[in-house]
Amino acid sequence: MEQFDENTPMFAIAVAAELAFMHPQTLRQYDRMGLVVPVRTGGQSRRYTMRNVAQLREIARLSGEGVSLEGIRRVLELENQNADLQQRVRELESALASELMNRPGARVFAAGQTGVESMAPGTRPTRKTQVVLWRAR
Repeated sequence: MEQFDENTPMFAIAVAAELAFMHPQTLRQYDRMGLVVPVRTGGQSRRYTMRNVAQLREIARLSGEGVSLEGIRRVLELENQNADLQQRVRELESALASELMNRPGARVFAAGQTGVESMAPGTRPTRKTQVVLWRAR
């Protein structure tokens, strides 16, 4: 079964234009300008993602507030960069968590009022209301 997310290309230009409350010709123009570039099928048809539709709505909002197309391009570029960095942070956090759990003598953690705290093996949390996660050696 195929998984769908915000980056799955699924909308033809007419559907994407309707979802973004724009004319299809506007989407073609934004594609030529590089503002919102959809995925192309083997037959060169455009396929838009939910993320593309959200970007198109953001363009309309910023344009309505008087931001130039060059300004909008920069905003979208920074948003895309931010999204890529957030994804990379999630990947690194996952790799770190996996490494910590698979390493012999893995650390012990306790959940307290201030968040998750690392504890030395053999120690107990100071509050009895804390949840302790541990792994047998």
